[in-house]
Amino acid sequence: MPILFLIKKNIFLTAAFIFLNITMALRSNAQLCTGSLGDAVVNVTFGSGNNNTGYTPTTAYTYTASSCPNDGFYTITTATTGCFGNSWISVNADHTGNGAFMLVNASFAPGDFLVTTVTDLCPNTTYEFAAWMMNVMARNGIKPNITFTIESKSGAVLQTYSTGDIPETFSPVWKQYGFFFTTPPANAEIILRMTNNAPGGIGNDLALDDITFRPCSAVNITAAIEANSDTVNICEKDTSTYNLISTVSAGFVAPFYNWQLSTDSGKMWQDIIGANRLSYKRNTTGAGAFWYRLSASEIASKDIVACRIASKIIAINVHAKPLVNAGDDRIIITGDTVLLNGNIIGEQPTFYWDPPEALSNVNILDPVASPVTDKTYTLYASTPYGCPNQDAVSIKLVANIFIPNIFTPNNDGKNDRWHIPFLDPLFGGTVAVYNRLGQQVYLSKQTIVDWDGNYKGKKTLYVMAECKSA
Repeated sequence: MPILFLIKKNIFLTAAFIFLNITMALRSNAQLCTGSLGDAVVNVTFGSGNNNTGYTPTTAYTYTASSCPNDGFYTITTATTGCFGNSWISVNADHTGNGAFMLVNASFAPGDFLVTTVTDLCPNTTYEFAAWMMNVMARNGIKPNITFTIESKSGAVLQTYSTGDIPETFSPVWKQYGFFFTTPPANAEIILRMTNNAPGGIGNDLALDDITFRPCSAVNITAAIEANSDTVNICEKDTSTYNLISTVSAGFVAPFYNWQLSTDSGKMWQDIIGANRLSYKRNTTGAGAFWYRLSASEIASKDIVACRIASKIIAINVHAKPLVNAGDDRIIITGDTVLLNGNIIGEQPTFYWDPPEALSNVNILDPVASPVTDKTYTLYASTPYGCPNQDAVSIKLVANIFIPNIFTPNNDGKNDRWHIPFLDPLFGGTVAVYNRLGQQVYLSKQTIVDWDGNYKGKKTLYVMAECKSA
């Protein structure tokens, strides 16, 4: 049988049963919150499976590194397969598909497998307790059966809920179980008790993941982007403003509202300073994913996260324009061809070259150009959300390359530099200059030729030049 967790403040630890493969995930018809929820005060995901630190079983359970734990053992793992002659389902991922889960082979004796105290909750506040669970047996056997009980510090039962027998599914199916309860008005400290009602033996083996403890309210908060859907996609530098609106049903005595923003897909939320009304005007921003919601609580507990509830998330996604580079301008000999070298970085961009004349293919980044006159080609690109950008490359045609045979680097302002015009680096040419003693004083390989006559800090006045193709 399983063991569960230990929770204290915002830390919720366990030793429990776990399994899963997210082939399917179901929300049970248990007593789960029907109003608006807040963020999890307790949130146990079991991490990435690198260690078992903090998951404290009762004395009936012992940690093992094996992904097929024996009776009375549990493990934290990212996968399990082929256990006990394939009498367990093979599992390749946790409930969310990106972490670890807890897998427990039940002990023989039924009874409490977790009793822990939860503090720092808000008094006279309703909370939802929920967990995703699964029977890991692939054939008929003893079915897990769990009772959750919330007690006051004095021992009075505030709420109780039983899962009943958790059936086999013969393939990985996660199901969420839970209930909600209200903390005492004078002291919010409560005791969470989890009881295994079934004996161990052949069966009663179970998986657990994503255990949450969240404030719940009968108050319902809605949020919307006025005159738009819940998600808006725009391009950067779009100057449109959007009005975020919300409604809050009756239930608060003295409510406090605050619009919140997340720029990391909901991992962290920040209060927007001064955004304390039911509507909020959102101004222009740079590129990024901007998630918004309205949080609410009684004004007396507005600074306590454990007391807040929040609306659903609405999103404004500002998409960056693609970065477009058509390549360096080019020089070619009349009658030659040149390979263009475009580059685009962006969000699934589509692109084309224009004009199409003398291009081998306008829909590839490196078409062959065969212009008969000077030509400028523009590379156009756009994202799936219609965010455009462009860049151009010019091709100049010359009859031949002129190589000067003399220059005077004496700083008189006349012929002070030796320059070979129209020598495109992509021709692959090598240019070498020698003094009258046969020493090489200048070398250029596939670069622009523009020399001031300096060699080892001195002007070299008597030279010979050699130019050859690569």
